[in-house]
Amino acid sequence: MLFQIQSYLKFLWESKNEHGVHSPFVFSLLTKCFYDKKPKPEYQILKNYRKSLLENNNFIEVTDFGAGSKVFKSNRRQISKIAQTAGISPKRAELLFRVTRYFKPENILEIGTSLGLATSALALGNTDANVITIEGCPQTGGTARNQLDKFDCKNVESIISEFESFLIYENLNSKNFDLIYFDGNHSKKATLTYFEVLLPTINNDSVWIFDDIHWSPEMEEAWKTIKEHPRVKVTIDTFQWGFVFFRYEQPKEHFIIRA
Repeated sequence: MLFQIQSYLKFLWESKNEHGVHSPFVFSLLTKCFYDKKPKPEYQILKNYRKSLLENNNFIEVTDFGAGSKVFKSNRRQISKIAQTAGISPKRAELLFRVTRYFKPENILEIGTSLGLATSALALGNTDANVITIEGCPQTGGTARNQLDKFDCKNVESIISEFESFLIYENLNSKNFDLIYFDGNHSKKATLTYFEVLLPTINNDSVWIFDDIHWSPEMEEAWKTIKEHPRVKVTIDTFQWGFVFFRYEQPKEHFIIRA
């Protein structure tokens, strides 16, 4: 916790808003998407989705996985309690919706479904997109699938699989993802493994979003490695999330932005 507080204070000192940005691409993203305060009808759907989970007092068996697909721990948890502590915040769900609406990605991958709070934002952001979401825990993934069906998110394909198994054994060389949301394993090793395995799926306009880049010293190390990769051209650090862009026409630039 102390590390995160120190990281946040450093972030506040170094961060800027749109007035300190000279990149037209990033300036447009900030003013038309990040800082868009206009109400959206989809926000109410996102709120209702969350409210439905917070009112669900059923228990499910939650399984967390460690390295090599080995079960790390398993316990019974109440769905409402999971919704309170896991997944995306209301503010971040709305931002993820706006980002998806802004870029209009056709093919989306989410690593880490949990209860589908972020998944619903991705699905509603572009209802014409094909959203693939991966969850390691069958009970959690099943609960998310029921929720997504309940709220008519028909453009989502839910896959129950340990993350590395799916990414390594799936033929990703033949796939192309326009947006990837990484929220599955907050370790340096896993994050960099996902990064390298998924690189063949990018196109010039791909958007990658990494969650919790300041969660720990090793996650900050992973973020630093990603920023320095030769194929990465533009990054935006919003403290909670790290945005990565691969646009070949852009000069290599890194931004720290209050969002």
